[in-house]
Amino acid sequence: MATNGSVLTERRTSASDYLKFLHAWIRKPRQTASIVPSSPHLGRLMASQIDPQGGRVMEFGGGMGALTREIIATGLPVDNLEVVEINESFARNLRHNFPGVSIIEAPAQQVLASSAGGAGAYQCVISGLPLLAMSKPLQQAILAEAFRLLRPGGSFIQFTYSPRPPLAEAVADALDLGVDRIGMIVRNVPPATVFRYRRAADIARD
Repeated sequence: MATNGSVLTERRTSASDYLKFLHAWIRKPRQTASIVPSSPHLGRLMASQIDPQGGRVMEFGGGMGALTREIIATGLPVDNLEVVEINESFARNLRHNFPGVSIIEAPAQQVLASSAGGAGAYQCVISGLPLLAMSKPLQQAILAEAFRLLRPGGSFIQFTYSPRPPLAEAVADALDLGVDRIGMIVRNVPPATVFRYRRAADIARD
C-alpha cells in the first residue's frame, strides 16, 4: 500500500485545481477558508505529526487534496486514511485522485457514524477547516467529535492563518484540551501556523 501512496503523491496542484478552489471560495468563503489550496510545505509540516505505522488517520476538510497528498507521502497505507469533505465537487475530485482512500461526505461534527474505525480508533485528526471563521458552538461540536474519534494520546492538528491558536480558549477549556505550536510556514499563501491540540490528561503524563 505504501507503493500506491508514493505514486499518488507525484501529482501536484494544477491550474484547474486553483480555479476550482477559487470558485468554491467565492461561493462559500467561510467554508473554504482560502482562495488557494495549502502548499506542500504546510502539508508536510502537518503530516510530520503522523506515525505511518501508528494506525488510522482522519482528515477534516480534504479540499483539492493538498494535505491528503502529503499524508499519503508519509507511507501511511491509504486504507488507514479517511478524508471528510462536504463539498460534492471536491469529494468527487478526491475519489478520482486518491483511489483506496475513503472519502466521507458529512459535516465534521457528525462524522463518527460514517467512520470505518469508530470511537477511539484514530491516532491523529488533521484539519484544514476554517475554525477561526466558525462560531464557538460549532468549534466545540467539531472538536468534541474529533476527540471521540481519537484514542488516548491522540492529537488534533490544525493550521490557521493567524498566529493565535484557532480554537477559542473557552472551547478548549470546556473540552479540557491543551495546545502547543508546531511551527509556522511562511512559504504558504497566506503564511500559516500549525497547532496541536491534545487532551490535558495526556499532556500531564508527558
